[in-house]
Amino acid sequence: MEDHSGARIEQWFHSYSQDIYRFLVYYTGRTDIDDLVQETFIRALKAIHDTEVENPKTWLFAIARNVAIDERRKTKLISWLPDIFLQHLVSHDKTPEESLMLSENKRLLYEMINQLKSSYRDVLILRGIKGLSSKETAEVLGWTENKVNLTLHRAIKAIQNKRHVSIAEVMNDAIM
Repeated sequence: MEDHSGARIEQWFHSYSQDIYRFLVYYTGRTDIDDLVQETFIRALKAIHDTEVENPKTWLFAIARNVAIDERRKTKLISWLPDIFLQHLVSHDKTPEESLMLSENKRLLYEMINQLKSSYRDVLILRGIKGLSSKETAEVLGWTENKVNLTLHRAIKAIQNKRHVSIAEVMNDAIM
């Protein structure tokens, strides 16, 4: 029997690598994450034989999240610094992915997101910024949909309390 796992991973790389890249930029606060994207797909290739993949995108997001967590542990980075996050988001290369123009509201929102506890940050990035459904977010995080929705609600409330704004403003600032 012929093994087509390499071809599947290559197809998924072409389909999802930009989504994984953007997710890792949001998740880590860095733009120098090409190695993490590569590690995500290497781990996927190694694990594809042992896993039945129903939704490759959510499976890859889960792997990318674990890669980012492992990287953070490896470098013993305790908290992500918003100033570093912002310095990396403004690119000098002027590529579409790296030349993110942030308004003052968006900059403040990202600072607040980076200061939230990790479960709130995870849900806000996956649901609010990446636009995954509750079901997809639950798959990535290994949670129930109810836990995703409750955590999202609490995360939005935490930001609202810091900014004194409406839910619509929080979500609009995150994706605009």
